Amino acid sequence: MYHQEDYRNLTGDETRILRLNGCTCDDWNRVLVRDGFEPSRCRNVIFSGDIRLGVFNKPFNDESGVSIPSGILNARLHNCTVGSDVIINNIGDYIANYNIEDCVVIKNCGKINTKGISTFGNGTSVAVLNETGGRAVKMWDKLSAHEAYIIALYRHRREAVELIEKMVDEYSDSISSGTGTIGYNSRVFNCSNIRNVKIGPCSYIDGSIRLYEGSVNSCEADPVYIGPGVIMEHFIVCSGSIVTESTLIDKCFIGQGCVLAKHYSAENSLFFANCGGYHGEACSVFAGPYTVTHHKSTLLIAGIFSFMNAGSGSNQSNHMYKLGPIHQGIMERGSKTTSDSYLLWPARIGPFTLVVGRHFKNVDSSSLPFSYLIESSESEASILIPGINLRSVGTIRDAQKWPLRDRRNDPLKIDQINFSLLSPYTIRKMFAGREILRKLQSESEASICYFGNMQIKRASLERGIELYQTGINKFLGNTLIKRLENTEFRTNKELVKRLTPDCLKGKGEWIDLAGLIAPKTEIDNLLNSVESGKVSTGESLLKSFMEIHNSYYDWEWAWSCERIEEEAGISIDNFTADIIIGIVELWKKSVVDLDNLLYEDARKEFTLSSMTGFGIDGGDDVKKLDFEQVRGEFESNSVVSAIQVHLKQKSALGDELIERMKRVKKQL
Repeated sequence: MYHQEDYRNLTGDETRILRLNGCTCDDWNRVLVRDGFEPSRCRNVIFSGDIRLGVFNKPFNDESGVSIPSGILNARLHNCTVGSDVIINNIGDYIANYNIEDCVVIKNCGKINTKGISTFGNGTSVAVLNETGGRAVKMWDKLSAHEAYIIALYRHRREAVELIEKMVDEYSDSISSGTGTIGYNSRVFNCSNIRNVKIGPCSYIDGSIRLYEGSVNSCEADPVYIGPGVIMEHFIVCSGSIVTESTLIDKCFIGQGCVLAKHYSAENSLFFANCGGYHGEACSVFAGPYTVTHHKSTLLIAGIFSFMNAGSGSNQSNHMYKLGPIHQGIMERGSKTTSDSYLLWPARIGPFTLVVGRHFKNVDSSSLPFSYLIESSESEASILIPGINLRSVGTIRDAQKWPLRDRRNDPLKIDQINFSLLSPYTIRKMFAGREILRKLQSESEASICYFGNMQIKRASLERGIELYQTGINKFLGNTLIKRLENTEFRTNKELVKRLTPDCLKGKGEWIDLAGLIAPKTEIDNLLNSVESGKVSTGESLLKSFMEIHNSYYDWEWAWSCERIEEEAGISIDNFTADIIIGIVELWKKSVVDLDNLLYEDARKEFTLSSMTGFGIDGGDDVKKLDFEQVRGEFESNSVVSAIQVHLKQKSALGDELIERMKRVKKQL
């Protein structure tokens, strides 16, 4: 950042050389330069307005090793500050009202300008979920998925929502300017039109057609790339993201580490950390972290998603042709849709549910997680198979891959993402699902039971109860073992002291705020702090979400402790080593049962039928050999190996705790 005193007027010789090089200016007194300015580095340049020029010494070496000297060639600049070692070559129209920082390269562009006062996309209202605008979210440079979740879905907390929107307005006003910025070490090549865009450090923009009213929040640790054919209006793109290959964007926030490419089209949508959009279309979508759609003819509309993979041709309806496109849908974390799936909004799909086929009735499976929702060929009621996804190796593979596919390298992570497959949020759903299934089981002996617009076969119902119980036992055992690890106990009293929660926070209902898993009471407390003025800026709100995220494991035990008491029917105050041993034995069985189910599910991928299409010109022996060369052997598969390792580790962990509890019994 240079100051006014860092510049001086041109000397007579410098002005003469500039003129000899084909440069013109209405008033050379308004052109200021830094000491060391070399006028020979400016050729065929039209200057107007207030101009500040740096020192042009270092050349730029492109990816092919071609060296290009710094300076300005064939351009028109109006009211611009140009830093040192900048290259500006071949500007067809002009660059106006821009601060161009050091080491920037701008080549072969049309028009780059700031017109009037701009907030660079900040404060833009995005009509997510409800196309008519009833849940609109105002975006800003550091909008998190959790803040957007509250603004969009907590309209019942009207005062808090209005105050958060006021924070966004205040921030937008604070960064509003009549001068745009192209940040340090950025590259802007072959772009037709850029207007009112704030471009952060180390951005790489190549071949975009039109960028209007937006921010490219790149940083040195995690640059942004915007590629050929892109048209974006009213947008914010965060660090580490890629928008390329003729993608069309209007009124969208694109969070950290996202990729939108291959002719993707989106309007009035929010994309948070690590989302991927290719070929398809999004309209009024709240895409929480890891929402991914790869295929043409896939439309995501008026829904909230996270950790979601949309199959080819997936579609939803938000328009009943009565009062307009006012309906919305919720697919909770980890849900998937198969090819050609369809959902009629309004609907709510429980966590980690696989949606198969087309569903023409409004469904709510939110209390029945880890299920299959399948189209029925005989009835309008959808078929629900509760809990069955707990035994799917694909679910485990997803849970393993998400942390590994975090593309964010920015030291500041805006979205606070909890990757836990089993958490107070999903286990609470299992408790609710278990009670629903038990109630259905007791009310009827029919071969098919009905819940809302869904039908559940009795065998599936009974199996669902078992699977939910297994998941509950596994999670509660996990948290118990974690609580007691690395500690030697001599008495039951010492045991009880360790089991007693350190704080009361965490009890009650837990929720998923688009990646952030937290106790509902803590979110209510945060909103109370917003309403009281204790949290009064966007930055302090972001910090609060970070603190909640970092407290997850401290609060998780308080919730688990209550559930363990309920399941055991005994207060923690009365727990003994014998009771712990019983819980751990139950936990071991649940771990073994689930891992065996996952193991057998994985084995299906290595059966002879899965080898169809392999060994094209040979018999079964060639088919098997070809399959192994391409897919590997079953036992060496990374997911299968991980299951085996997990089983051994967990069994050893349980056995170790049981031995410690036996030592407590001996000392009594």
